[in-house]
Amino acid sequence: MIVTVTMNPAIDKTVEIDTLQPGGLNRIQKVEYDAGGKGINVSKTIRELGGRSIATGFLGGNAGRTIASVLDEKEIQNDFIWVEGETRTNTKVFEKNGAVTELNEPGPVILESQIDQLIEKLESYADSQTLVILAGSIPNGVDKKIYARMIQKMHEAGAKVLLDADGELFRHSLEAGPDIIKPNRIELEEYFGCDYRASDEELLRMAKDLQKKGISTVAVSMGKSGAMMVREGYEVRCPALSVKAHSTVGAGDAMVAALAYSWEQKLDHEQTVRLCMAASAGAVTTIGTKPPTRELVDTLSKQVEIQKIF
Repeated sequence: MIVTVTMNPAIDKTVEIDTLQPGGLNRIQKVEYDAGGKGINVSKTIRELGGRSIATGFLGGNAGRTIASVLDEKEIQNDFIWVEGETRTNTKVFEKNGAVTELNEPGPVILESQIDQLIEKLESYADSQTLVILAGSIPNGVDKKIYARMIQKMHEAGAKVLLDADGELFRHSLEAGPDIIKPNRIELEEYFGCDYRASDEELLRMAKDLQKKGISTVAVSMGKSGAMMVREGYEVRCPALSVKAHSTVGAGDAMVAALAYSWEQKLDHEQTVRLCMAASAGAVTTIGTKPPTRELVDTLSKQVEIQKIF
């Protein structure tokens, strides 16, 4: 069973314009709406890959009801805790030159009692066959150690945890020893206090240092440089696939979904790497946060080049 946790979900509004004119009139050429938030994006991609998951977290107001309705339509099981206030709407403005301007709302205030409810809900799902995905930001005012607390609770119940977070949230969470993580290059460099662009060898050393905290899989996304996968006895990197990119939004979420799907399906190292690279590359070809189709992922997976790291 895969459970995705989105503590700060959103309706993703994606608009396309020629060139952003600050302080002036901007005519929108195209607009897309979708249920968003990192965990929800992961659930959508898992569904497209042919798997199933349970999406949970916090929802509120009309925007929350819209997100729940979208998930129901996509046949994605969801079990959210309903809160006062309105789930946020995040607007992404895409220009023809590839520039992206993001306008993110704060979202509702979450009470400590509601956090306790969410943890109890997760514990009701958790067992040795469960992978819990903690992904994305948390609402304002929530303790930055919340993911670490959840990781500890999930481990006590026998479940595994996949973490995708950044900054202070990432740093505190690592101390609890998640089982799988997907940092990007910048997040690793910041965590290790590296103020320059780290080499592949240095990124490998960082990943191996993290394994000492009990992390079995470290998947490092490196943007146009591809990605790196580090597991016990398996250390590889893959160049980025050549695709017609529309937006990089959602590429990391697609990789997390592929990691989770691979875990549940018990895919081997190579199958996992190919699926991760293909899903991530496929995601950049879609509009907004829409997931790539399984057909596209299967086509791209054959093009993945796997290289050993020396």
